[in-house]
Parts: sequence; C-alpha cells; structure tokens
Amino acid sequence: MKRALLYILLSLTIFATMSCGRKAEVKDIQVIPEPVFCVKKAHTFTLTNKTQVYFDNLGQNTTTAKYISKTMRKMHFHSPLLGKRESGCINFHLNDTINQEIGDEGYLLEVRTGGVYISANTEAGLFYAFQTFMQLLPDDVATVSYRRISIPECTILDYPRYTWRGSHLDVSRHFFTVKEVKRHLDLMAAYKLNKFHWHLTDDHGWRIEILKYPKLTEVGAWRPNRAGIPWGEILPAQPGETADYGGFYTQDEVRDIVSYAAMLHIDVIPEIEVPGHCSAVLAAYPQFACSEGEYQVQVGPYWPAEAVLCAGNDSVMAFLKNVADELVTMFPYDYYHFGGDEIVKEPWEECPHCQARMKKEHLRNEQKLEGWFMGQLENYLADQGKTLIGWDELVNAGTSTHSVILSWCGARGVMQAARHGNQVIAAPADFCYFDYYQADPAYQPAAMPHVVSLQKVYQYDPVPAGMPKSLMPKILGGRANLSTEYIETYKQAEYMLLPRLCAFSEALWSPAEAKDWSRFRKKIEHHKNRLETKGYTCCPGSFRPTVHEAVETDSTCKVAFESEVLNTYIFYTIDGTEPTRESSIYVGPISLPKGTLLRTLSFYSGNPQEGVYDYVVGGKK
Repeated sequence: MKRALLYILLSLTIFATMSCGRKAEVKDIQVIPEPVFCVKKAHTFTLTNKTQVYFDNLGQNTTTAKYISKTMRKMHFHSPLLGKRESGCINFHLNDTINQEIGDEGYLLEVRTGGVYISANTEAGLFYAFQTFMQLLPDDVATVSYRRISIPECTILDYPRYTWRGSHLDVSRHFFTVKEVKRHLDLMAAYKLNKFHWHLTDDHGWRIEILKYPKLTEVGAWRPNRAGIPWGEILPAQPGETADYGGFYTQDEVRDIVSYAAMLHIDVIPEIEVPGHCSAVLAAYPQFACSEGEYQVQVGPYWPAEAVLCAGNDSVMAFLKNVADELVTMFPYDYYHFGGDEIVKEPWEECPHCQARMKKEHLRNEQKLEGWFMGQLENYLADQGKTLIGWDELVNAGTSTHSVILSWCGARGVMQAARHGNQVIAAPADFCYFDYYQADPAYQPAAMPHVVSLQKVYQYDPVPAGMPKSLMPKILGGRANLSTEYIETYKQAEYMLLPRLCAFSEALWSPAEAKDWSRFRKKIEHHKNRLETKGYTCCPGSFRPTVHEAVETDSTCKVAFESEVLNTYIFYTIDGTEPTRESSIYVGPISLPKGTLLRTLSFYSGNPQEGVYDYVVGGKK
C-alpha cells in the first residue's frame, strides 16, 4: 500500500514538473523586420506565468489590449492584468506627448531587468511593439509551454520606412476559406504588413456577394473542376459540364474578415478587375459585353483576355456604381482597386456603342476611352471620399493625378507614374511577384516561368535607382503579389509566400542603411523554424550557389561561392566528375584557370539538395 502511494506521489510530482513547462534563455535578438535602432545589453529579464501586464492609459477592453492578452494566453502565459503599474510587469503606455520621431506606427521597447516598458503614440505602435516582443521569445513559443524565459535586456526604437506595406492574395483563380484568409492576415501582422489587397474578381471567378446582382455569385463564382491538372494543361469548359468548383464570401463574411484585419491594424483593399478580365461578370450578365454571345467563367489559361465590359453602354457604368455602393458598406477604408489592367481593345474597336462614346467625349483612340472609363469610376469614388487604385497602363490612358498607380513595370513604370503626378505603390515584377519560382524550377512546384529568389526580394527597394529626390515622396510603399493560377491550396500559397514575405517586410519597414543580407540570412533560419512551429509551410530556399568571379590574370580567376541558405556545405570538382560528399568542400575563394568546368553539389542537414550545377570559369554560367 505504501509502495503504491509512493508511486502515485512520484508520478504526480513528475507530471507537475512537466506541466510547469520548460526553461529557456534567449541569447540573440533576431527581429524581422530589422528595427531602426536596437542595442542589446548585459543583463536579462525573466518572463514567467507570474509576470503581470499593465495597460497604462489604454483600457483593458480596447482591441489591442484584448489581442495582447489573448496572444499571451495562447503562449501559455496567463499573465494577470494590473490596475496599476508594478515592478517586474510588462507595461504598455500611450504617450501623453506625441513623439514625432516614431510617428503613427513606431514604438519604443525597453527590456530591463525590472520589467518591460513599451510606449507608442497610437495603438498601432503598441501592436507592432508587441509583435517585436514576441520575436524576442523562443522560436517554438507558440507550441511549447515555458515556465521561465530569460530574454536579453535591450532598447529598441522603431518605426516604418513606408506607410504602405501591402500583401496581395488572389482568391479568384482558386478560392480560399475565411479561416485561410484570416491565417494570411495573421502572417501579415507578424511581419508588420498593413495593407491587404484582396483580389476578389477576375476571369476565373467573382468571389464577393453583391445583393443587387445575385448572378455574380450564383453563376460567376463557379466553374468546372480541374483540380490536380497543371494550369498550363487545363482545357476550356465543355458544353454541359457541371460548374461546381469555386465559392464566394457573403457580405457578413467580408465584414468579419475586415473586422479581424482591423484588430491586426490591417486595412483591406478590395480588388475588382474592370473593365478587362471580366469573364465571370459576363457569364452572369452578358448584356454588359460589347457583342452578344455566350460567355463562361474561365477554367484555365485565357489569353488574350478578351472579356471586356462595354465602355459605350450606360448600364455598365450604372452596374459598377451599384457595385461600388455595396462595397463601401463593407470596406471602410480610403482605397479601392478597380483594375485597369491588360485591357484588350479590339472589342471596343469593333463596337458601335464604344465608337459613339469616343466621338461624343472627343476621345482620339481606345486608350483614351479606357482613361475616360476609369475616370468615371474615379470621380464616383471621390464623391464618397474614396481613392481609386489602378495599374500602370492608366497613366498612358490619361488618368488624373488623384488615382494611385500600382506599378509592376519596374523602375520605368514607377518613374513614369511619379512624373505624371500620381502617388505610387511600387510592385516591380522582378522583385515582388511571388507566383514566380523562388529556386530552381526543376526542383520546385509549377509556377510562373521566372525566378525571384529570397535574396532577390531582399534587394528590393520601392525607390528606383536614380530617382530624383523631388519625386521620392510620391512613393507610398510596395506590394507583394501572389496571383494563384498555379496555386490550388492555401498551403501552397504559404509555400510561395514564405520566407520571401519576411524579406519583403524588411525592405519596406527597415531603413535602407539597416539592411544587411548576411545578418538577414542568419535571422531567417530562426524565422523559418518559428513559422513552421506555428504550422506554416516554408520553402527551404535556393541551393544553387551564387558564383562570384574576380579576374586575377589573363588566364586565371579567383572564384567564390555564396549560398542563400545558412549552414549549406558546397562540394565541388574541377576534373569533370560529378561531385559527392567525398569531393573537395568549399571553405574560401579558389584560383582556377579560365575555362575550368566547375561542378557543385550542395548539402544541407547532411543531405544533398537539388542537383549538380555546372559553371565554366570565366565563361557563361
């Protein structure tokens, strides 16, 4: 009996010890995006379940206070809320006097031995400070119960470089659930992104309920199922096929998502593609086309995108204004993206109504007709205190300077829009298109046929080289684009976003002079682990070595390798044989004769990655 009782007591003791959680000591500060100013000091602060939280001059029932408290509980820290500040607590304080240096989204975070002190001018600043504070904790804090965490004493002063830090998600090509959209918003918030561009309509589906036009979702939200078939191999819909693939968001669901985003200090910008990319609209309401005929929601590649709204039909503009009237009841923010992209002009050239419109409005060509069309929307939105966002081509179409231009055409597009007098969101395809491959296509899931690696994204700067200082204030910020032609599931969307979205966030938040690829390369390994413990799916990275050459003599070059992924080992041969783990390992620059065939193989975590890459020294790579 005594032995049994002793066994029970011993078991309870072990269980109680285990249930108390583990201890951890965080030694390094690995914050993304990199703060403006960060100094690590000698001592530590210890966070425990007894650590209390105090919201000084910020009510405990405010949105931000509730978010912080709930997040702490999810991390197994059931921190009591204090009625007044005490030693050893985490103190959140709204500044009594505005700190001009940190602006609306900045903050001061001080970790001292006697507590954590966070101050900001606004709730948004406190929110971003808390995101930084969470990154001071162990990578697996979301899934492991800790009873004590020692974090470095430090001072962090921080504020964003740009006010517009956008992430775009296309739900037209493939529909994602409310839960998945919120998961995307959580990801944005963790890395201080604040503008969610919600791509709700395109040729492949209309995803938002409009009460005045029910067929938009009854018909336009559905197409025949081609799940599992590579995008480039999908055949058009056949007569009689059942349209059962798709979905849409009710207005209540939209408001729920917008409310959730607001809690995370994220504005939601609806993206409605008009007057082009309108197959889903015309499948539902063919009377809005230039010519009679049957239209269908597209199921795969569709180019040229000839489904355009008729610019000479008064009922089309009435339709769009009615849609806008319902949108403003769901999206309370200032900006609305109404497309203006890749508009095929041939239907307008052949349409008597469009030609009559051009004659009436004294428009010399169809490009100016596009400008007139988008100008009608711009004016209607302006009457309601809203601003239209459109793509680059609106500049040449003659849009007014009141529209914001979303530029994907590189430095040329950004410069042109800024010189025209428009504010610009810079999203150059070479840096910001995350539907492109992020590593060697031979080893990656199918994607758009270009490569935008993590290191390439890290090089992104919204301000083009050589831009006059007088034009720089026109740059609002940038946007990461994720169109989903090749992306059927949200899990795959995460894979394409991560870890590139982390590099993108640092490019938009951190001062240009604070960016350091070597430091980021180290930090991102911690963040990949942090994200994966939360259940996010990350690309492991590109294992194709970057080769740097410097000419030594007429016949030799000094060759250096660089790997995108930290702790990658590169084995190589110069005799034409295939490298293995028994080959020479790269430890520093090597001198080689020009014309040498250099063959490499990367190893990570003890395993070969991707394949053998060949380089000719002093020649083409």
